[in-house]
Amino acid sequence: MSKILEKSLKDAHKENQLTMGTKQVLNSIKNSKLIVLSQSVNKEIIEKIESDAKKEKVPLVNFQGTSVALGRLCGLQFRISTISFTSITDANIKSILKDTEAEKKND
Repeated sequence: MSKILEKSLKDAHKENQLTMGTKQVLNSIKNSKLIVLSQSVNKEIIEKIESDAKKEKVPLVNFQGTSVALGRLCGLQFRISTISFTSITDANIKSILKDTEAEKKND
């Protein structure tokens, strides 16, 4: 699990710079800088988010855990299947994407 992603999620949640929930993320893709999907999201919704994100050139991260784990990462007591950052630095985005690519290769 990417430490940078974990820290970015906590910081963005404190500063109210996250959009949480599949419907909310779908509605706010234009304002998103980075989208995180848990493994709990069903295929149809993943495809919809992926195609919309591609149109808007928003990077996607497939979180290697359930919606429960993603919620806990944000310090919340409930499940979150999809999160989008409304504000995050480009450097953090690059680091998170690099970390998640490295994790995929190690699997």
